[in-house]
Parts: sequence; structure tokens; C-alpha cells
Amino acid sequence: MKLVTLRDILGKAEKGGYAVGAFNANNMEIVQAIIESAVEERSPVIIQASQGAIKYAGLDFIVSMVMTAAESADVPVVLHLDHGTDFSQVMRCIRHGFSSVMYDGSRLPLNENISITKKVVEVARAVGVSVEAELGKIGGTEDDVSVDERDALFTDPQEAKIFVEETGVDALAVAIGTAHGVYKGEPKLDFPRLRKIKELTDVPIVMHGSSGVPDAAIRQAVELGVSKINIDTDIRQAFVRSAVAYMKENPDNIDPRKILAPAKESAKKIIREKMRLFGSSGKA
Repeated sequence: MKLVTLRDILGKAEKGGYAVGAFNANNMEIVQAIIESAVEERSPVIIQASQGAIKYAGLDFIVSMVMTAAESADVPVVLHLDHGTDFSQVMRCIRHGFSSVMYDGSRLPLNENISITKKVVEVARAVGVSVEAELGKIGGTEDDVSVDERDALFTDPQEAKIFVEETGVDALAVAIGTAHGVYKGEPKLDFPRLRKIKELTDVPIVMHGSSGVPDAAIRQAVELGVSKINIDTDIRQAFVRSAVAYMKENPDNIDPRKILAPAKESAKKIIREKMRLFGSSGKA
């Protein structure tokens, strides 16, 4: 199936009261795990590549892997740039065939974030690519993007309204108490803030740093209007733990396929569970 955009799937998610999972891909096995899970769950899916993943695998390899996987799938697939902090990086991804990009100008003053995001939207919309942006600073570290807890700022609902109206973005990532990476304790999400943001903006809301967030909180966030949920750490943990366990049990093995095959299955287990939690299973 041909790649689709966030606009193609998040509007349906909003109307249907569910969210679509955005899963980060770092190698071939994880791309396979995401696609196979989506097909088996009959779920639309967003495959994300971070700047770190692109640096590791190469832009051509990332695009080729996802496009090959998408062609064999009969469910909607989005290829999305996650946390693009550089305008030229975003443009390279658009030229290489990404169907969706995220420009993350959350570290910038509001006016500067709006200005650059508007330029990204103008270019992307002309070629049929969707755009996600971020307002507020989500704490933690994801690849090359790191925000200290002291610098993490919750999204201001009134600023979110202005930002969406000025930029015309297709989706908005907001800071409501989640964080990238592994949580030190149970995250406490600001649901009243989320409700207010949704009331003031007519755009799908994105929740980053969702690995480790309790299921009940995820369900409540979806009920309040979150339509895209990012998952990375949970997949990494499942994948690596499985690979480490296999190597400990089979110290003489020299076949990487025997290590990576069960790791892929462990990743699939997590991804399928998330799709059911988000309510996207059966919605393809």
C-alpha cells in the first residue's frame, strides 16, 4: 500500500475516539515488527525515524526499509520524521519520500517557533506531506534531543491556540507531564491542561514520552482527545532484553538471526498490546 499522511489517519481517529500508535524504528527487525503487528491487528500505523536513527542507519536505508514494508501491507502506513530540529533535515526527509514530518521548535521563543513551522508547513503542504509541531518542552532524552527536568515546560493552552491558528499544522505535540526515556516514578499527567488545549485547538493532539505511562492514564488521554501516541523506550527494552537473554542462554551461538528473531517477536508483543490499548486495532 502507498504511504499515507497523518491527515489521512488522525482525522478518522478523532472521530472514532481512538489513537494511532507512532513507533520508532531503529533497524530492520523493528520495522518488520511494527508492520507485522499492524497487519495482524488490522491497525493503521505510524513508523517514525528520529534524527538518531537516520544518523545510524542512513536516510536511504530507513526510507527503503519502510517503503518495502508498506508495499506488502494492506493497512495504512505513515513514514514520519520524529523530532526534526533542523529545517534542512526536515526538507531532506520530505525530498526522500517521508509522508509526514515533525518540526520541533519547542526550544525557540514562540514567535520564532511559529515562523519556522509556517515555512515547513508551506513546503510540506505543497507536496502532500503532513506536519506535526511541538509547543512546550517535553523532558527527558530521545536520541539527540535532550531536555533537562528543570527546563521542561508544560504547554500553555492559549499559546497552543495561537500556534495552531498561525501555523496550520496537522498535529500538535504537547507537554502535559510525560517524558522521554525511562521514568523514575509514575508520571502524573495534567489532564485539565490537556482538556483545555483540545477545547482551544481544532487539531489532533500528540503525546510523546508515552512508554511507561499507566494504561489508565493512556485511556484517559485518548478520551480527552489525544490521537497520536509515541512509543519507543518500551520497544527498545523488550527487544534488548530478549536479545540479552538469548545470548546468556546460548553463549556459543554465532548466528545473529537466532538472536534477533526472538527479539523481534518480543517487540511485536509490546506493539500489539499498545495498539489494543490505544483502540486502533480493527480500524484499518
